Amino acid sequence: MVVPFSSSMNINGSTYILECAVRHKEQGAAPMASVMMFILIPTGLGVVSCLFILFYISFTSNFFIHSHQTHLTFNSTLNISFVGNPIIQTHTHVRFNGNHVNDNDVFHDRDAFVDNYKEMNRSLKIYVYPHQKGDPFSNVLLAVDFEPGGNYASESYFKKVLKMSHFITKDPSNADLFFLPFSIARLRHDPRVGINGIKDFIKSYIFNISHEYPYWNLTNGADHFYVACHSIGRFAMEKVVDVKINAIQVVCTSSYFVSAYIPHKDASLPQIWPRLGGNPNFAPYKRKKLGFFAGSLNSPVREKLLEWWGNDSDIFVHFGRLERSYTEELLGSKFCLHVKGYEVNTARIVDALFYGCVPVIIANHYDLPFADILDWKHFSVIVATLDIPLLKKILQGITQQEYLVLQSNVLKVREHFQWHVSPIDFDAFYMVMYELWLRRSSLRLQ
Repeated sequence: MVVPFSSSMNINGSTYILECAVRHKEQGAAPMASVMMFILIPTGLGVVSCLFILFYISFTSNFFIHSHQTHLTFNSTLNISFVGNPIIQTHTHVRFNGNHVNDNDVFHDRDAFVDNYKEMNRSLKIYVYPHQKGDPFSNVLLAVDFEPGGNYASESYFKKVLKMSHFITKDPSNADLFFLPFSIARLRHDPRVGINGIKDFIKSYIFNISHEYPYWNLTNGADHFYVACHSIGRFAMEKVVDVKINAIQVVCTSSYFVSAYIPHKDASLPQIWPRLGGNPNFAPYKRKKLGFFAGSLNSPVREKLLEWWGNDSDIFVHFGRLERSYTEELLGSKFCLHVKGYEVNTARIVDALFYGCVPVIIANHYDLPFADILDWKHFSVIVATLDIPLLKKILQGITQQEYLVLQSNVLKVREHFQWHVSPIDFDAFYMVMYELWLRRSSLRLQ
């Protein structure tokens, strides 16, 4: 209410004006405060969110890194410090003792690994739920009688080699772990089950073993494990939550971005396409191409890679038929790109290792195989998908000396990513067994 001022007004009139003003202020204060709060709270939250995003990017992206200089100090030891280099998060110290490199190890702790490996090899025992050839789903539950091949061979290799190994026990009371022997890949191709029936099959299988045997119920599945390499395995446990939450999942689809995979409880299985023959060794100086990738255009990450580097003369990105063989391209490249497709995992990492090419991993949230044993930063380059525009700068910023260390370590680790029907110490089978040994329960059945 507005009252015009008049010089003729007396004290009572002044009092009236004051009362009206006070009354107007009291009536308008609450609505005005609500309006201000309605405006200020979202604005404040927006500012805080923007600051948080900028803070996150500054720590996870290399767009804020302006220096890619590498400093080498030569004295009695060679200290290679990757300053501002996105592939190495900490300084790497390489000591040369004659011709023997005893630091910059591919293992996090070689001595601890060797000691634990011996104990694992001596004591670890696995009980496999028994099935016979005459069982209706023996093709799914028993090991194959041929040498596995193809993109999902890791799943079949493990079961086949385990069956013949000294880790098997027929006495469940001696078992550290219990193996659920179903094959996701073979269920997928079984016309009685198919893709749509896998969840129900797994649910029925867990129901049956939990009623026929006491072992699952003793730990609610915490000392049980299964092995799967096909991406369908990520959804196969949706009707048996106890498997997903409690059991050890040894899977190729080891993305910790999705709720189906739990790092440290579960283990990352390398996806390996078996290659025939011995390990090729193409000299580093013969590798003329800076980077190489070939694959399907089946993800936004790969689309971004094509957008930035599809026509580059140093980084070869190809999504069609190759002019040269895949093997020749891997052997002729310094760095071979593993780029997330439908899943974070493909066989390209192990392909790169097999052919002596330093893998460049562009797949966020990928729990890399054997990462709690092997130090991946010593034999690979890890690039955030956000930094694809910087890819060439990153790779060209790696000096020749640094590259030779990485490439030399690639040749050292590739034995850990190979399957053999008759397993060889430290090969893929034994590495998976070691991962299981690390995750075994301290409680044993009495």
